[in-house]
Amino acid sequence: MQKFLYLSLSPEALIASNLDPVSFGSYYATGDYNRSFDQAIFFEIDPNFKSDYLNMDKFESLCVPHKDGSPHKSLYLSVYRVLEHLPLSAFKSLYLTTSDGRTLELKKGEFKPDPDERLFLYQDLAPSRPRVASVLNPKEYSDRLTSSERLVNMKKIAFCDLKLGELEKNPELGRADDLPYKNISHLRDCIREISLKNNKNNKVVLRNMAGELLFRTVKKGFYVGGDGDMLFYPMPSKEELEDKYYTWWRSALTNFGA
Repeated sequence: MQKFLYLSLSPEALIASNLDPVSFGSYYATGDYNRSFDQAIFFEIDPNFKSDYLNMDKFESLCVPHKDGSPHKSLYLSVYRVLEHLPLSAFKSLYLTTSDGRTLELKKGEFKPDPDERLFLYQDLAPSRPRVASVLNPKEYSDRLTSSERLVNMKKIAFCDLKLGELEKNPELGRADDLPYKNISHLRDCIREISLKNNKNNKVVLRNMAGELLFRTVKKGFYVGGDGDMLFYPMPSKEELEDKYYTWWRSALTNFGA
């Protein structure tokens, strides 16, 4: 039976399993009896990477089927400081699972900054979960937060960018009717403050995200950065979501957990 290794971002954990990514996503979101409704965001990780910190020496011996032959669905190898101890070279695809257990695979892509973009909204996913308005593009944001020259820094960070709609061009008067964020007035204030060019690059909009990430708010995709490098997992276009990935997209629009 195959053995897989996953990095869950909610919560941050390294999990071994005999289930393939789609089956694991369904199990992780809904449980054995489809009575749980929890969104899942996780990466498949190369099980051959080496670590002096994580319990990889237990992977082969413990990730085995049960005595009755059924697969070992989830075996937690670590639940603390996992992301920072995973080399970027070990990351495979990213998987987004809706709260009713439907999974979408995102493959790595090439990140190219858009010189016309000036304002950004980021949702950090691990190791902490603030929502941040920024004038830094994703690579600049990743490099800054993981820089060892900063008084407070993280070894690695996983995050996504969120849609700002008209606020990106006009924080003061841009329409925000279609933005599902709480306290739009505060968001406007944060964007306005960083756009004044007063040497403040980032402004925390929300200290900690509670609940699920609304996948429809993701702008371009997901990012993992550290060690001066960054991985980019582009989100499919709206046209692709409505056509090729319609079943997943419909689930993402209608299911938000309990």
